[in-house]
Amino acid sequence: MTLKIDVIKDKILSDNYFILRNITYDLVRKNGEVIRHKREVYDRGNGATILLYSPIKQTVVLVRQFRIATWVNGNPDGRLIETCAGLLDDDEPEVCVRKEAIEETGFVVGEVKKVFELYMSPGGVTELIHFYIGEYTDAQRTQAGGGVEDEDIEVLEIPFTQALEMVKSGEIQDGKAVILLQYLQTSGLMT
Repeated sequence: MTLKIDVIKDKILSDNYFILRNITYDLVRKNGEVIRHKREVYDRGNGATILLYSPIKQTVVLVRQFRIATWVNGNPDGRLIETCAGLLDDDEPEVCVRKEAIEETGFVVGEVKKVFELYMSPGGVTELIHFYIGEYTDAQRTQAGGGVEDEDIEVLEIPFTQALEMVKSGEIQDGKAVILLQYLQTSGLMT
């Protein structure tokens, strides 16, 4: 059954870096009751992320970078350990993860596997993230990585078991990284 939604107001509050909209709408419930909602929706575009892994070395490649939103929310130095990721802009998701892998980690990615698409914060953010995994070897690292001109990214090659422990200890708090590490753990690809 499709819900009936009547938009009452859709106002752009900010169109600075991304778009912040104030939307008022009526939602008609299954029983016919109408509920009015007022929400702010942040549209930052869609993204893609990839976890690079080596079954031979039993390692994964992650990145650490400053994230202002985490700093504002109490992360003391604002740095977060994450999977390589970026916004799609006008690229297809697979093209995006390949581009981001080179820019952020220095690895030219070979075969990749898309594992799923997920909304990470659907209560207020429109972004849909495409999740990938890809095997890597040392020979695929063609440059240092570290991001583009306005980024300061540290590349981390970590033993897979240590990365899982870092999730348990709270050292890795990025949802994308946690999801992909747990996917890799259950996939049997690292045995």
